[in-house]
Amino acid sequence: MKFNKTKSCLAALALGALVINMTPAVAVAPKLKATDIVIPQPTEENMLATKRAATRLTQSHYRKFQLDDAFSEKIFDRYLKSLDFSRNTFLQADIDRMRAEYADKIDNELNEGKLTIAFKMYELMMQRRYERYKYALSLLDKEPNLNTDDQIEIDREKAAWAKNESEADKLWEERVKNDIINLKLKDKKWPEIKAKLIKRYDLAIRRLTQTKADDIVQVYLNAFAREIDPHTSYLAPRTAKSFNESMNLSLEGIGATLQSEDDETSIKSLVPGAPAERSKKIKAGDKIIGVGQATGEIEDVVGWRLEDIVDKIKGKKGTKVRLEIESAKGGKSRIVTLVRDKVRLEDQAAKLTVEKVDGENIAVIKIPGFYLGLTEDVKKLLAEMQTKKAKALIVDLRENGGGALTEAVSLSGLFISDGPIVQVRDAYQRIRIHEDPDNAQVYAGPLLVMINRFSASASEIFAAAMQDYDRAIIIGQNTFGKGTVQQSRSLNFVYDLDQTPLGLIQYTIQKFYRINGGSTQLKGVAPDITFPEVIDAKEYGEEKEGNALPWDKVPAASYSESNKARAAVSELSEKHIARMAKDPEFIALNEDLKIRDERRERKFLSLNFAVRKAENDKDDAKRLKDINARFKREGKPLLKDIDNLPKDYEAPDFYLKEAQKMAADLVKFESAKQQNVSAEAKK
Repeated sequence: MKFNKTKSCLAALALGALVINMTPAVAVAPKLKATDIVIPQPTEENMLATKRAATRLTQSHYRKFQLDDAFSEKIFDRYLKSLDFSRNTFLQADIDRMRAEYADKIDNELNEGKLTIAFKMYELMMQRRYERYKYALSLLDKEPNLNTDDQIEIDREKAAWAKNESEADKLWEERVKNDIINLKLKDKKWPEIKAKLIKRYDLAIRRLTQTKADDIVQVYLNAFAREIDPHTSYLAPRTAKSFNESMNLSLEGIGATLQSEDDETSIKSLVPGAPAERSKKIKAGDKIIGVGQATGEIEDVVGWRLEDIVDKIKGKKGTKVRLEIESAKGGKSRIVTLVRDKVRLEDQAAKLTVEKVDGENIAVIKIPGFYLGLTEDVKKLLAEMQTKKAKALIVDLRENGGGALTEAVSLSGLFISDGPIVQVRDAYQRIRIHEDPDNAQVYAGPLLVMINRFSASASEIFAAAMQDYDRAIIIGQNTFGKGTVQQSRSLNFVYDLDQTPLGLIQYTIQKFYRINGGSTQLKGVAPDITFPEVIDAKEYGEEKEGNALPWDKVPAASYSESNKARAAVSELSEKHIARMAKDPEFIALNEDLKIRDERRERKFLSLNFAVRKAENDKDDAKRLKDINARFKREGKPLLKDIDNLPKDYEAPDFYLKEAQKMAADLVKFESAKQQNVSAEAKK
């Protein structure tokens, strides 16, 4: 990438102006000195946890691997990635030296419970991080020129490390400019921007001084665990305690799971029925850049420890928390106010709606998760839909991340008479077939199953079974591809007595397989009829993980495809495509997806403020145009500004509306088929 240098215009300035510009600027320096950054030392408990984690994972994980020099080098690379994800902290010389000294020795240290390498690498990261932030602060002595053609590389995960200090400085000049532009896009002026970034960078340095030994061990052991597979992890005692108490924002608070990379905290997933999901204003991949309470200032949390952000967001039920949210690709941020709450069981429960569509009563059962008792709830809903004379059913599994395997099996049994549902293979290659627990088919009518990229695990088992039996037509987007089962185990033994908590590990013990023999792992379940991929498949899904367990097969179970539901796919697909081509909601969506895909492919982001603002303004104008077009169709007053959109506004679920029309088509198709059969029988 080439950067155009700004031409000097000093020669054209008057002498008086030259004198003013030559007044030395006051350099911004960090509040803390390099000597204030002291790395903690590993404890006896840290070393014991390391040794036990290595033993448990090498002996009990589904994937049989050798903890040897070759695997050690992979752990080294993953640990480096954890310490310097964007490759803007270490220098190439640092990488070369550490690789030569440490890369093939991590296996020995893990087996012996030693943490020397882990702490030395972390210490160097802290030193370099201090140097980088010190330089970033020095750039704030004057407002930079944001009218150049400079650019910043969007994704540096695989970029080269800086060869020297000069290259590292260039990377951080770009980063600081980008931070400034993001604040200017929120209508902040230079004095406020400067103060905010000084505070942010100083705080990032202060966070280095607050590093605990457990923090380092958790990052290090997770590099080891996640090199085995993406769903294996180590939780340090504090994190494990929160996990066990269901207080890590999963069941109380806002109902979101967070993750951290570099200085950024993003939403990993949303809990169905919880405040964040109910708001419809937050989605997976969004970044949290600020947190505030009901009143007062919203604190900038960029660079904060994840646990501290979690503590800031948590609070008593009924109280408010304000989050400053930024989309994954950057741009203008927004403030979302949520009322803290516990996840209510009634919000997680399956729900039934019945609507008349094209003259047919169409039922929808929305299932947020495979909770214990789901099958009994759905049985009652199926009886209710019969009383409402529904002619077809849609089982909506969008955003359903899974749950209890037993419920996936028993729920599937409601829609078939009998037979196998799923196969499970353990680490010892033993295969168990889970069968429909009874011979009763509660519902035998027309069936559609809606899925998307966030349908995973138990959702994939159900959808795959319905597809393999040819019992239902699967519609939507390819599923996540998580075909593995994990269990959690404490690293403390029963005979430890007064042993300090050591944390816990979650590790993979089984894999799921369809009854046709293929795994749901990696490939997921492909729909019979597709919808536009509103969830970016290239950003989310098991296949995005480089070390995901592979797709493979086992022998098919014995079952019969007796339903022939997919005989209607061709006709339904043709009508579906024709409707979407004329539907203004899908037309607008496809325009948005085209823009998203174009931006996803770009490698650099402009550091010219005018260019960035023009793009933001264009996005706002398009959104306003699309919203007003929708309001006009709905007979609502039009908006003059996108900022006037009501905070509680919820866009219509036009995906579901289209699915209901497809279900009505399916009713007519089945009716015509029956009439043909009857006519043939009379001949």
